[in-house]
Amino acid sequence: MKHPVLILLLLCALALPARAQDAFTAGLTGLGTGFNQTAEAVDRLGASGDPRALPLLRALADGRLLRQADGTLLIRGDAGVQDALTNAAAEAAGAEPVRLNNRVRVALRGALGRLQLVSPDPADRQAAAEAVFRSRSAENVPLLDAALARETVPAIRARLALALAASRLMADDPQNKLLGVTALGATSSPEARAVLLEARATNPAIAAQIEEAVAAIDQRLAVRRAAETLFQGLSLGSVLLLAALGLAVTFGVMGVINMAHGEFVMLGAYTTFIVQEALRGIPMLAPWSLPLAVPAAFLVTAACGAAMERGLIRHLYGRPLETLLMTFGVGMMIQQSVRLAFGAQNREIISPPWMQGTLMLPGEIAVTQNRLWILVFSLVILGLTVAAIRFTRFGLEMRAVTQKRAIAASMGIRTGHMDALTFAFGSGIAGIAGVALSQIDNVSPNLGTGYIIDSFLVVVFGGVGSLAGTLVGAFGLGIINKILEPWAGAVLAKVFVLVAAMLFIQRKPRGLFAQKGRAAEA
Repeated sequence: MKHPVLILLLLCALALPARAQDAFTAGLTGLGTGFNQTAEAVDRLGASGDPRALPLLRALADGRLLRQADGTLLIRGDAGVQDALTNAAAEAAGAEPVRLNNRVRVALRGALGRLQLVSPDPADRQAAAEAVFRSRSAENVPLLDAALARETVPAIRARLALALAASRLMADDPQNKLLGVTALGATSSPEARAVLLEARATNPAIAAQIEEAVAAIDQRLAVRRAAETLFQGLSLGSVLLLAALGLAVTFGVMGVINMAHGEFVMLGAYTTFIVQEALRGIPMLAPWSLPLAVPAAFLVTAACGAAMERGLIRHLYGRPLETLLMTFGVGMMIQQSVRLAFGAQNREIISPPWMQGTLMLPGEIAVTQNRLWILVFSLVILGLTVAAIRFTRFGLEMRAVTQKRAIAASMGIRTGHMDALTFAFGSGIAGIAGVALSQIDNVSPNLGTGYIIDSFLVVVFGGVGSLAGTLVGAFGLGIINKILEPWAGAVLAKVFVLVAAMLFIQRKPRGLFAQKGRAAEA
């Protein structure tokens, strides 16, 4: 009895590849004989699940599939012409390309998608999920169910689930349709919304459920847009904060109207470029070029600020108009010097890998990595600035000199030396801002020009001399600007913000956080 059983099992095992061979061979019937027959053959090959159909269909899509007069199919490749069924070398004499039309192309997208769902390559499976979603059909439901059960990559799983829900919506079974509507309504995808709106006209029986699903998607999309607008506002605010933080020291604390502040920001960006170029040939240090550029930019711009304060500004204390004109002239000289040294063209600074790309937050909120890091960086620099002013001897002496200069001098504080250090400190922060701006803006001699007016606006709006006011002013103006942009456009939004700030300052000349006590008297 054992031998007949073994023979039966052996025959069954031999029959499996024969059946697969028959299914694959049967799928080729009609391929290239006419557009309708070709489309039907493509559908059969896609439904067969045979991996040998994948290169054949790709050849058809690329125009490399040939058909001879006797019906033999050939694939033209880099290595020559091969038989599509046996992969043996063949002659292409007399063979003609299999032609395509729109119906065949639609069938190809769906068939390729179904076959690629079982590919070991995640990129193939992602492309397959996209293709199956576009060519949604109720026939794909079992295949998508199986693919979703074995998929482990979250992004591909999400796309497969969307394709499965869209395919269920095409089924004849009302229960399947409702499952598809429910699944699509649970997403926050604009594509799912479009599929539901398309299906609403052809499915009046479930129109109410579709309307509810569309409303749920609209609500999530509104929340996502609000979150993205908030992030964009915070991102712009972080840029304004970095640009204005140094000015909050030189103008807010010292009372010096430094029109060359934007040029110090630009010097910080060019210092970043120089550091990156210098470390490009050192493999161990090249990945650290951006972190190393931060102290380098601070030292360079701090030295320039100290030189300008000692050489020019200290002779003009108490004369704001002359200080404004002098620093404006110095800024023009710095711009021209940089233009002569580096040229007028933009300089490329390569962002490190951890600052590149887009990060998807919960709710499918997309944020760019470089903007997110700059937001964190700006808050860190603000914290370090507050700590330096509030908890160090330098900060104590700086506040003493700016509030009661004569008393500070009588206590032995070198007021002139302190002026130079304070101005250098503010200028150094401007250089650090240049390091961050080099990651999101063009590094050119005009880099800082676009930030000088906004920096003064942030400092005055927040309260002269108040770092808390600078923080609130920068983020407040950034968020308001981004809220207005979709309604008024970028230019008009900035105009509205400027007018609103001017009206606010008319009512509160000292800004949001007015200084009190000796700081206000100073």
